[in-house]
Amino acid sequence: MDNYSFFVDKWKKITGVDLALYKEAQMKRRLTSLYEKKGYSDFREFAIALEKDDHLLQETLDRMTINVSEFYRNYKRWDVLEKTILPLLKPSKTLKVWSAACSTGEEPYTLSMILSRQTYLTDYEIIATDIDDKVLAKAKEGIYQERSLQEVPKEMKDQYFIQNGSRFTVKDEIRKNIRFQKHNLLADSYEKDFDIIVCRNVLIYFTEEAKETIYRKFGQSLKKNGVLFVGSTEQIFNPDKYGFQSTDTFFYQKS
Repeated sequence: MDNYSFFVDKWKKITGVDLALYKEAQMKRRLTSLYEKKGYSDFREFAIALEKDDHLLQETLDRMTINVSEFYRNYKRWDVLEKTILPLLKPSKTLKVWSAACSTGEEPYTLSMILSRQTYLTDYEIIATDIDDKVLAKAKEGIYQERSLQEVPKEMKDQYFIQNGSRFTVKDEIRKNIRFQKHNLLADSYEKDFDIIVCRNVLIYFTEEAKETIYRKFGQSLKKNGVLFVGSTEQIFNPDKYGFQSTDTFFYQKS
């Protein structure tokens, strides 16, 4: 067994995460940079160290998961969600949404701000999940630096945040509808009956086989006519293969 295979095997036993489902070249580059910085000579030595050092383990998990996020990332797509996709769904008075791989929480809070403004909705629920405990803790805290809010319209910034210097705290009125929980897209079971699933800028790190599995599971988790919203580098070129049809750029409706 080569050193990287040894690492992959050991990592799965420690964390339950199967690196074989991630693009190998990208993962190797990221992890090699980290273990060299920490003074280890190869993947095998690094894997053995991870078993004994919880702090190093958490730091490595952070390095593996790309936690780059901001409110209203790619603003025009969120505008399409609000003005085109939501009316297309013709929702009843309630809506169930999943923000998958939600990172530090900017995405589910953006969803909550948008949904709170829809007067026809009496209630909505957002399940926000990520594999990383550290980013989930930050998401639950709901405190952000001003740079994360660059795309937030001023009236929404004033309405939904409390400013303290350069820090902005999310108000309870958009927090209360969000449930944060840990979830592994590659290993855990998926909840059902979602009206919308948002999963952006994470599937690009998975192998084609893993992506196909996730798209099928997303399809099974959506209600009929429910919509999947993906990232700007994740266009699905054969949506019908997964029971979807394209409704707008990066939006796919369950047939």
